[in-house]
Amino acid sequence: MNSAISATERRDRLRLARTDNVGPVTYGALMARYGAAAKALDALPHLAARGGRTSALKPTSVADADREIEAGERLGAVLVTVGEPAFPTPLAALDPPPPVLWLRGHPTLTLKPAVAIVGARIASAAGQRFARALASDLGQAGYVVVSGLARGVDGAAHEGGLRGGTVAVLAGGVDDIYPPEHKGLYGRIVAEGCVVSENAVGRRATAKDFPRRNRIISGLSLGVVVVEAELRSGSLITARLAAEQGREVFAVPGSPLDPRAKGPNDLIRQGAVLCEGIEDILRALPGLHGSVAEPQLDLFGEPERDQTALDAAADRLRERVYGCLSPTPAPRDEIVRALNEPAPGVLAALVELALAGRCELLPGGLAARSD
Repeated sequence: MNSAISATERRDRLRLARTDNVGPVTYGALMARYGAAAKALDALPHLAARGGRTSALKPTSVADADREIEAGERLGAVLVTVGEPAFPTPLAALDPPPPVLWLRGHPTLTLKPAVAIVGARIASAAGQRFARALASDLGQAGYVVVSGLARGVDGAAHEGGLRGGTVAVLAGGVDDIYPPEHKGLYGRIVAEGCVVSENAVGRRATAKDFPRRNRIISGLSLGVVVVEAELRSGSLITARLAAEQGREVFAVPGSPLDPRAKGPNDLIRQGAVLCEGIEDILRALPGLHGSVAEPQLDLFGEPERDQTALDAAADRLRERVYGCLSPTPAPRDEIVRALNEPAPGVLAALVELALAGRCELLPGGLAARSD
């Protein structure tokens, strides 16, 4: 069962999550193996060296973690880690979940049933009006509205969802207001809704942060509504992630003469639910008592693991595992089958290789060579 943790354990989890080469997959594997972040931190340099790293892997320092925590507290933001009761259950069910989140405003909104509304930044007036009205209707029906605070459809969705509750997921830190003209809207969301980010307070967003943000937008939601989007857009990435996560995908149809309708129309051709209003959403969703799958990984407690046996298995398998990898991501299950070896030993070897920077462990159970 999920339970409360100490401030020291929370800080150690933040240190682990912020350490070089420790992505969400590696973080989850380390926590599953060692049960406590302090034990995983102690093991990091040894594991990285076993994987072939030539320079020492230094975990994020206590001082750096304390500075991040203090910066968040000055904003009134709350830090939660996966496995805690305050961590959103839909996100905890992802493979892998984001290890840590900063929440500013009203964090309990992230625990309520939610629907995401996303779409074009350069949206039509009609598209923005539809997003605003749909968000308002969802709020009246008891759903929180999730979006990304971008221009166009996102901003309209937040405006319409303020009264019923809205969550803005940012690519930078929880204080990274982008675009700047949404400063006023951001302030209203902090006062009435919630701002969410997995990145450190003060961090400015880079291009690689937006797909991760989109994954959290869909992961927080029971379904994602795409209002307007061209065929190559971040909104369609969010829709794809939603489908991979087992969420419902809705698409608002539009005129074939408008390039912004091509994305939603194509989603409908691929099987997305046609959305002309809230009735289409209410028919498709399981209701306010429905939810996505419960998280399967419990990060608490002291696991009964034979560390010596895992180290021995990793020693025996490491180079064979590396030999199975290529720059093209492959499912970890395929590597296990190709080697005909127990999965725990293969995963232990992959974690060591990842900490050494020789491979990358990716969402969706994938692994790829990185050197």
